[in-house]
Amino acid sequence: MVKKISKNLTLQVIIAIFSGIIVGMLFPSFGIELKVLPDIFIKMVKMVIAPIVFFTVVLGICGMDDIKKIGKIGGKAIIYFEIVTTIALAIGLLVANLVKPGAGVDINSGGKVDVSSFTKEAKESEHGFIDFIVGLIPDNLIGAFASGEMLPVLFISVLFGLALAPMKDTAKPVITLFDKLMHVFFKVVHIIMKFSPFAAFGAMAYTIGEFGTGTLFAMGKLIVSVYACMFIFIIGVLGLILKFYGFNIFKFLVYIKEEIFLTFGTCSSEPALPDLMKKMEKYGCSKSVVGFVTPTGYAFNLDGTAIYLTLASLFIAQAYGIDLSLWQQLTLMGVMMLTSKGAAAVTGGGFITLGATLAAFPMLPIEGLAILLGVDRFLAEARGVTNLIGNGVATLVISKSENEFNPAMETEDNQPDEVDGDHQLMKKTNSL
Repeated sequence: MVKKISKNLTLQVIIAIFSGIIVGMLFPSFGIELKVLPDIFIKMVKMVIAPIVFFTVVLGICGMDDIKKIGKIGGKAIIYFEIVTTIALAIGLLVANLVKPGAGVDINSGGKVDVSSFTKEAKESEHGFIDFIVGLIPDNLIGAFASGEMLPVLFISVLFGLALAPMKDTAKPVITLFDKLMHVFFKVVHIIMKFSPFAAFGAMAYTIGEFGTGTLFAMGKLIVSVYACMFIFIIGVLGLILKFYGFNIFKFLVYIKEEIFLTFGTCSSEPALPDLMKKMEKYGCSKSVVGFVTPTGYAFNLDGTAIYLTLASLFIAQAYGIDLSLWQQLTLMGVMMLTSKGAAAVTGGGFITLGATLAAFPMLPIEGLAILLGVDRFLAEARGVTNLIGNGVATLVISKSENEFNPAMETEDNQPDEVDGDHQLMKKTNSL
């Protein structure tokens, strides 16, 4: 059993999560001090995300036979992202109106919590369309990598890839170097991942120690609504999309279970990005599509954040007794379609993005953030996992629709029994 646990990262993370909950309940003060563990881990992962995204996007573009296909894949991906995130926003609105999680909530439940730091960040992250476009372009090349912001790094990567692709043989030494460097960075990620159980342990111990289980019961209706909404979206919407393209959502979830538990334990999908990209390639998606679509989805395809925004916004409206008409809710949804993209690179994710949404929609009091502060980390787990799964599904869909999916690429040690029957038959046919 000990040997099995030592080799199974998923099992280690699960044990760490439950251990963290117990420590947080029994020794809350000590649990709060353990926040340093997930902070260190997330900083280590963020340290390598920018170069990994750069190398994978550049190599993905250089690996395309037809340079015109880049625009086609990019356009198709953006359209897909917009459609799916709009569906996610609509589901959040629907559930919030049906369940009314904020009805009867004491607006003073947040106490005298100071949310000035969050409102300041939210206002700083407000973007108009022009600001958003300008924000894609970094002040300088090194600055984009130093800040670690996803959108500017993507912009530089696409430009670099477009410049290298037509050079063919001349650029071959550079492309070979980039490929070797990418493998080095993935090896670094592999080393960092060994620390992930400690990060999950510290994150859960801190969450329970800081906010306690009492907060869960007080805000239970909202938490259940958010998790139910995410479940409906993953199984109902993403499941149907995958079924249309010949995949099984449950087999896919089992395939990326390590990344799901890692995201759940750390309350962030960012640490799982490098491994998710590797797994999507092993699953059969072409390197060019994975390198372009997956990191782009982390900026434009935040399905979990979209659901959270609508649910949390209407929760605050209901808690304050503000009755929003259908038109006002649709207007709010339009605001969210912009803020969810414009604040994509803001540290703090959904909570800061919610602040930006409230700041852009003055009918809702930004002070309502105080009510959500105690349970945000529990909600962050759900939106992080949904963002992760949504981007994995997007990569599969774009790969399959562009005929860039090859199940024969899957290895025997890479969950062969978890690929559907048609794929297994294709593998056998190819081997013959």
